Amino acid sequence: MRLIAYSQLSDVRQELEISADIVRIGRDAANDLELPSPFVSREHARLIRHDGEYFIENVGLNGTLIDDNLVGIGEQVKIAPGQEIHIGEWALYLSGEEAAKPAKDGIKIHRERTPLSKAMEIEKNVHAELLRRLNLRTVEVEAQDDPRYVAHIKAHLSAIFDTASSEVDDETGWFLAEQQLKRDVVSEISRRAGSKSRAPVLKQGDSVLDPQYEASLLNLRDLLLSDLGLRFGADHLKEDLEKVDQNFHAAFDREAPMVTESLWVYTVRRYLMKDILDIVVGLGPIQDLLDMPNVTEVMVVGPTKIYIEEAGVIRNTGRSFFSDEVVHTVIERIVTPIGRRIDRSTPIVDARLPDGSRVNATIEPLSLVGPVLTIRKFAEVPYTIDDLIGFGTITPWASNFLRACVLGRKNILVAGGTGSGKTTLLNVLSAYIPPHERIVTIEDSAELQLFQEHVVRMETRQANVEGKGKYTIRDLVQNALRMRPDRIIVGECRGAEALDMLQAMNTGHDGSLTTVHANSPEDAMKRVEGLVMEAVDMPVRAIREQIVTALDLVVHLTRFADGRREVTAISEVAGLDKDEGTIIVEDIFTRPAVGEKGRARGELIHSGYIPLFAKELLQKGLLTVDAFM
Repeated sequence: MRLIAYSQLSDVRQELEISADIVRIGRDAANDLELPSPFVSREHARLIRHDGEYFIENVGLNGTLIDDNLVGIGEQVKIAPGQEIHIGEWALYLSGEEAAKPAKDGIKIHRERTPLSKAMEIEKNVHAELLRRLNLRTVEVEAQDDPRYVAHIKAHLSAIFDTASSEVDDETGWFLAEQQLKRDVVSEISRRAGSKSRAPVLKQGDSVLDPQYEASLLNLRDLLLSDLGLRFGADHLKEDLEKVDQNFHAAFDREAPMVTESLWVYTVRRYLMKDILDIVVGLGPIQDLLDMPNVTEVMVVGPTKIYIEEAGVIRNTGRSFFSDEVVHTVIERIVTPIGRRIDRSTPIVDARLPDGSRVNATIEPLSLVGPVLTIRKFAEVPYTIDDLIGFGTITPWASNFLRACVLGRKNILVAGGTGSGKTTLLNVLSAYIPPHERIVTIEDSAELQLFQEHVVRMETRQANVEGKGKYTIRDLVQNALRMRPDRIIVGECRGAEALDMLQAMNTGHDGSLTTVHANSPEDAMKRVEGLVMEAVDMPVRAIREQIVTALDLVVHLTRFADGRREVTAISEVAGLDKDEGTIIVEDIFTRPAVGEKGRARGELIHSGYIPLFAKELLQKGLLTVDAFM
């Protein structure tokens, strides 16, 4: 029996002849099977053979999936030959076929080039030839919007592709034709769901597009849409995209006989042309990823690794940039139009795309792996509380309670780790604020989407090249107090502005909301306490008294290894312990362990504690007596 592992990133295939009863799998070279990846634990899992059967035991914190089901830490799951195991970007399975004689270390490595890697090699060569013909490095970012500039590049690309097309073999060509039509299908699904697509680099009337072939591609796209049995519309977007992921390859095989040789050549050329133009005038290989409605985050780690997050799960796309220089160019295209800069003296920048997507870029000397780019996509249609209930993030009982707290003008702190959904929940809670109130929002990069009429949105600003003009969240919170707000919403408290936020909550701005990074409601109190101490030299007890009088509620979110994001606690900031002087946090709703009290995973239940402000909400008619049942 052999254990076979395949990496989406490097096209490396490893085979390990199983001779021991325990095979250790992980990132460290000391393991029997080494899987190099930042998403693989040092020792991640163990393959155990017992009485002729095989089991996978998960020992790492990064998660192991078997047939898309998460294996808990310390849990053993029986596996059969051919059953897929996912560890990071590696796919593993057992094979009973007779193996060739293994190398002395028990591992054979095959560097098999995939159609994607072949296509990327062709694109790299075309791009290099384009750079040889045109000195694109000297062109200002603003000039790239000039139609004459783009037309000049397209003319040279057409000439280069006349010779480069011969490098495409049948396997790679059919792969690209399938990917082109899949792009078209996803774009149409997104369009019908109301998504605002970015301006394409190839447009109707463009000399590189042939109307006859475009009509044939459009016809094929419509046949595929019909074959897939899609329902269309914003309400069915997730369902339709799942159908495409699962069934597109089979649907394309059924329609492939309609692709003539000349259409095949045109489609391949069109795909490669767009990819190169994305690199020259767009955002390179991440352009299409940002246009995919099911992708929530795009992460670039150096030029060779591009990851995405879908449904809370991170995976490697297998795509890459050609060089560090190309990544730098893309970063500059993002930050230059909004007046920000990035260089060795300013190696970190926060920015946003025109659609509102949040961008963070870090380059040398702070980054040791090359330029790092992280883009959290902006949701064109904000999630509602019904969406969160449907996702299992929160229960209807708990959501009704939070609605009453917002309407009752309780000050709420949303806490959780990175990517746990704090901003999403903050946006959902903000929707409960009555339309007649004046709201001031303050963020590093504007993400909140409020639909009330009277909203003042403010965003921080970095210093200019002279070191002037910087405005921090603290500056904006202090300024907001002069703007007669009914409520203040701060996207995240991460520094001295925590003191000003608490003072605002204590001086007539009830019903304000903010977020903080923390691992539990209790840790959230310590985090806020530490942030206030950065701003002012006050006795600890005085700081805690300010926190207790300002905050009413802490809502804590957790992101689990399989990508689920759930509200795991809703707690009241109840007061100070008379003896210890510590802040008392009482859980109102909690998430029990799996199976406890017969509850489903992630279901919030009432702890039995009634908050001190419950009577007030009952008297206002915002809560009913059965709200905690």
